[in-house]
Amino acid sequence: MQQIFDTNHFEHFEKRFRINFFNSISGFKAVNLVGTQSVDGVSNLAIFSSIFHMGSNPAYFGMLFRPSQEVPRHTLSNILATGYYTINTISNENYKQAHQTSAKYDWGVSEFAKCGFEEEYIRGFKAPFVRQSQIKMGLELLETHEMKFNNTLLVVGKVVLAVMEASFLEADGFINHSKAHTVTSTGLDAYFQTEIIDRLSYAKPDKELFSI
Repeated sequence: MQQIFDTNHFEHFEKRFRINFFNSISGFKAVNLVGTQSVDGVSNLAIFSSIFHMGSNPAYFGMLFRPSQEVPRHTLSNILATGYYTINTISNENYKQAHQTSAKYDWGVSEFAKCGFEEEYIRGFKAPFVRQSQIKMGLELLETHEMKFNNTLLVVGKVVLAVMEASFLEADGFINHSKAHTVTSTGLDAYFQTEIIDRLSYAKPDKELFSI
């Protein structure tokens, strides 16, 4: 039986129920570890499911942060202070350690060490990558935008490094995350394995689709 919810229901949802409801209703999301370093050289690692593609030439990715006055945002502080950060995939081998990075560790404590991840520095990039991650990007901060309706902050970065095993990259540029055992998520605490179903041809109005 179909159930219908409207704004009256939303307003009366219990807080945790409402958070879970709206964090899972849109379906599966990319989930990544974001690596940063403070100006004092202390590494930081945090899990995010609010990262999305914003362009390919040049390559841009956006990331949303909740209002910083609610709780300390170590990742955001480091990005704003240094201008550099990394985005690293999570696999079915380390999703529990990745989830643990969401714990509220004190400033100056590295989640890399606390959660069982190893820092990796590539070509002098000024933020740590996760050595255990199969696919990773290094980004430079481009700009930020405050969303006035709810005080969230959109951080936009430009991709300057991409690192992965050669076997994950298809001839046409497609990156096969199934081969990398990348996990996805929904809500705040549910993780799923990925498996490719099909790849389809470019859609045109008068041409039948075919598998590629």
